[in-house]
Amino acid sequence: MRQERRNYSRVLLKITGEGFCTENGFGIDLEQVRFLADEIVECIRTGKEIAVVVGGGNFIRGAITSEKTGLGRATADYMGMLATIINGMALQDTLEALDFETRLMSALTASDVAEPFIRRRCTRHLEKGRIVILVGGTGNPYFTTDTQAALRASEIRADVVLKATKVDGVYSADPMKDPSAERFDTISYQEVLDRKLEIMDSSAVELCARNAIPVLVFSLREKGNLLRALTGEKIGTLITA
Repeated sequence: MRQERRNYSRVLLKITGEGFCTENGFGIDLEQVRFLADEIVECIRTGKEIAVVVGGGNFIRGAITSEKTGLGRATADYMGMLATIINGMALQDTLEALDFETRLMSALTASDVAEPFIRRRCTRHLEKGRIVILVGGTGNPYFTTDTQAALRASEIRADVVLKATKVDGVYSADPMKDPSAERFDTISYQEVLDRKLEIMDSSAVELCARNAIPVLVFSLREKGNLLRALTGEKIGTLITA
C-alpha cells in the first residue's frame, strides 16, 4: 500500500550539482547557494532534522567525463567526489554566515576540511539541531550521489529522501523534449524501474524500496518548495511502494 505524504521530521535532502549554479551554468553561483541555504534554514527553524547530500555535476560528471575524454572511470568518479566537497564547503560557509551550526562529513578522507562520515556521529549531530552536509559520495567509484543519498538515508533512518531537481516531479518522458509527457502525483518504485525513468539510478531506487524509504522528487527552484515538501503539501512526485 502506498504511503501518503506527511509532515516529515528527519529528512535526507539530495541537491544536484546543478542546484549550485545558474541554469545551464558551470561552477558555483553564490546567489544560488544563498538561496539553497535560505530554504534549508526555513525548515530548520521549524525543528526539522536535515542531512544534505550534494552532487558535483556543476563541475564534473564521472561517467560522462570518462566517456568523452578517455579518463579512467575510477579517476573521473574520484574527481566528481572532490567536486562535491567543494560544493559542500560553499554551502557550509553560507549556512554558518546565517548563524546556523553545521557539520561537513565526507566519505573521502579530507580531514583538513571535513569530518569522516560515522553513522552514529551523524545522527547525534542531527539530534542536536545541526545541519549535516554529506560529501564525497560513497567514497567509492562507480556509485552515484543518488546511491549515496539512498544509502545514507537508510543508515540514519530518514523518513524520506527529498530529491531536489530542476523539474517539478517525475514524468512519463522528458518534459523538455515531449510536451505531452505526463507528470505523476505518485508512482511505485517498481514502475520507475520498469519504465526506466531516469529520475534516479536503479541502485538508489532499489535501495530505497528495500528499506521502505519514500522518495519525493520536486523542484527546488521555487522559493518555499522545500518547506512545502517537508510538511506534506502536494508538490512533486512521491515514489513509494
